[in-house]
Amino acid sequence: MAGKSTQTDVPQIQIRLVTKQLQYAVPDYPLSIPASVFVSELNNLVNELLKESGNVSKEVEFDFLVCSEFLRTSLLEHIRERGISVEDVIDIEYIEKHPPPEPQDCLIHDDWVSAVAVCERWILAGCYDNTLHLWTAKGKHHLTIPGHTSPIKAVAWISLDEENGTFVSASQDQTAIIWKWNVESNSVESIHTCKGHERGLEAVGINTTSNLMATGAWDTMLKIWSTSLHDENEDGESFSKRQKTDCSKTRVPVRTMKGHKEAISGVVWSNKTEVITSSWDHTLKIWDTELGGIKHELTGNKSFFDLDYSNLSRTIITASADRHIRLYDPRSTEGAVVKTIFTSHTQWVQALHWSTTEDHLFMSGAYDNNVKLWDTRSPKAPLFDLSGHEDKVLSCNWSNPKFLVSGGADNTVRIFKSKCAVK
Repeated sequence: MAGKSTQTDVPQIQIRLVTKQLQYAVPDYPLSIPASVFVSELNNLVNELLKESGNVSKEVEFDFLVCSEFLRTSLLEHIRERGISVEDVIDIEYIEKHPPPEPQDCLIHDDWVSAVAVCERWILAGCYDNTLHLWTAKGKHHLTIPGHTSPIKAVAWISLDEENGTFVSASQDQTAIIWKWNVESNSVESIHTCKGHERGLEAVGINTTSNLMATGAWDTMLKIWSTSLHDENEDGESFSKRQKTDCSKTRVPVRTMKGHKEAISGVVWSNKTEVITSSWDHTLKIWDTELGGIKHELTGNKSFFDLDYSNLSRTIITASADRHIRLYDPRSTEGAVVKTIFTSHTQWVQALHWSTTEDHLFMSGAYDNNVKLWDTRSPKAPLFDLSGHEDKVLSCNWSNPKFLVSGGADNTVRIFKSKCAVK
């Protein structure tokens, strides 16, 4: 019975095995097991029960959720940490373990790769030698794009169809450039140079309707710009043909917003009018771009180097100088706004990106040369370490669910193929 000690002084505990993956369901009556079990023993138990039921013929590897967190220690240690009695019947939810991403290609550049963005099968990379590069996800180089006069720190796709793509690059040369790419002829032209920042740009983000972009820079300013390819003045009217000289390629911001005290390191839109920024001034700010003001502020105790927002979980993850990743719930009205701290990187965390299809999964890259794949239900250890970079990881992207992509100071872009577990 639960709570009785065996001769070896390990208490027995009663558990109930439950799953949302119906193809792996086993009877949910209570079972009595030693409280000292680890994941491997629970795996054996579930697989034995599945064999008995005749539902599954091959071994399946599972992860086990106890109190909404993955089991990474013995069951006894896990429940004691959470103040749960060994007398209770413990519900253990099991889900098929996420398969490890497979290393695919290594795309070699001439300098540090400080920015990457993926759209469908295309990878856009920005480098410290001032150039942009277009690659296929299969590792074929398509185009080198000069134009900036200083390192590129951020890139983003605006739109893409079979005929044309548009994207933006943000540089330490104090400009962002909007580019139009003719896919068929594989030619690119610079459509607009966005000028207004007084120091180098660090971040760029496109809103959910792709008609606006936001940039953050070392001048502490957040600027909002139109992404339209047409020349417009501030009233939205087209310039006359007479005025369409090279100067009309210069675009001014729609709005400039002040509030940060140090460099803005990350910019992400949570909807078509709301921007969230991270800064070296230890704060995150949520802005209303229509009213031009700060709606909400979250304060940390270290400089923030990057952030990302999940439309699935409506939460924010941040990268910091203290090696930790933090998950914030900006809607939280009770308790701490930091809901979880993820600890595993051994140096500065520089880049983050949520999965666009799985609300628990995200990736990170750090100065310890590592890319990690995380599940928010496993804060003490990532699901996987994705090794390969031989120097600092500076950027990462997971916009295409099939590929985790990272860029680093080893002059490479690394592609890892993501395989989804069975639902």
